[in-house]
Amino acid sequence: MPAERDRDRGGRPKNARPRDELGRPLPRGAANAVPEEAPAATPEEALQRGIEHFNAGRFFQAHEAWEEGWHPSPEPERDFWQGLTQLAVGLTHRQRGNAHGAMTLLRRGAKKLRTYGDEHMGVSLAPLVAFADDAIERIEAGGTAAPLDTPTVERRNG
Repeated sequence: MPAERDRDRGGRPKNARPRDELGRPLPRGAANAVPEEAPAATPEEALQRGIEHFNAGRFFQAHEAWEEGWHPSPEPERDFWQGLTQLAVGLTHRQRGNAHGAMTLLRRGAKKLRTYGDEHMGVSLAPLVAFADDAIERIEAGGTAAPLDTPTVERRNG
């Protein structure tokens, strides 16, 4: 009889396998390359944690943090969180060498973020959307090795 699956606070199944720094599963029992973080206590904490990971180039970890804000958020906010998450996943796909996945997720993320204008929740979105559009063109032309000028996520504390 299989063991009961681990579940998160919302009851969704979690993958208990350890992960490498790009989020790829490692063999069971391997050392986890991604330190496990305690769940964010608030959406504010999830947003800030994701920004810190993103700005440090830890896109898989940024996606994990932003998912904590996305899943429980009310409908008007879901696309904001999902857009940020998709940008981070797009860059994770690029790091893994998956050009198609990178372009697809960058495109989806930018589309969602565009609906919020230049800024939302204090986050400057215009540079992120412009970056995603440019990254898609560069990856299409030069693959995942194409150089990108990844922006710093700027947030006005307010």
